[in-house]
Amino acid sequence: MRKQIVAGNWKMNNNLQETKELINDIAAHLPQTNTKVMVAPTFVYLQHAVAAAKDSPIEIIAQNMHFAAQGAYTGEISSTMLQDIGVQTVILGHSERRAYFGEDASLLRTKVDRALEVNMQIVFCFGEELEDRKAGNHFDVVQEQLSDALFHLGEKAWEQIVLAYEPVWAIGTGETASGAQAQEMHAFVRNTLEQQYNGQLAASTSILYGGSVKPNNAADLFSNPDVDGGLIGGAALKAEDFIAIIKAI
Repeated sequence: MRKQIVAGNWKMNNNLQETKELINDIAAHLPQTNTKVMVAPTFVYLQHAVAAAKDSPIEIIAQNMHFAAQGAYTGEISSTMLQDIGVQTVILGHSERRAYFGEDASLLRTKVDRALEVNMQIVFCFGEELEDRKAGNHFDVVQEQLSDALFHLGEKAWEQIVLAYEPVWAIGTGETASGAQAQEMHAFVRNTLEQQYNGQLAASTSILYGGSVKPNNAADLFSNPDVDGGLIGGAALKAEDFIAIIKAI
């Protein structure tokens, strides 16, 4: 049975004190739930975040990582560095990494392989831009993103992968895919996995929705059968909103 997950991507926000306070606030108000709760603070506070979340069910995850184990890559962070401070899950393929830092399918494939090599868990992001949606190419774009970065993997590797559909036109814009639009794409992705692999793998892979999820639309999104939770941006920066989204699943 696939997991329900709510993950907060804090991006480049919160200083050290705010990081600790937000984790403590979320932990203090976290409901009794079987939903997996994750938060991704900035790199420089990850170790502090791991310590702050130690006695709670919250998992601290990373927003990104480099494809190499070590070497002359100024400013980069390796998978083994993350694991050394207690971080075992990483977000890869976020649309902002693709758009602002030129991360393409070839690079993401290498990062995926590295994470799996050291037995890390992956939240893999994908999604179309507005022009793709308007042109009716959104299914083709998503299939290509998944195929180019992930479909070289064997079935066993998928036990370590969570997918996160994030329509780029709905990230930080206030626009949100409707519940029906989210379900349509999630069902397409699950069907694509079944065709590429098998029904069991497709049924057991968690697929999250990301894109302006808020307390007032979370229930509509999460009520769909193929939506297994959310990758939350802005609303994850307020404990009250994040807790409300967790309760909506």
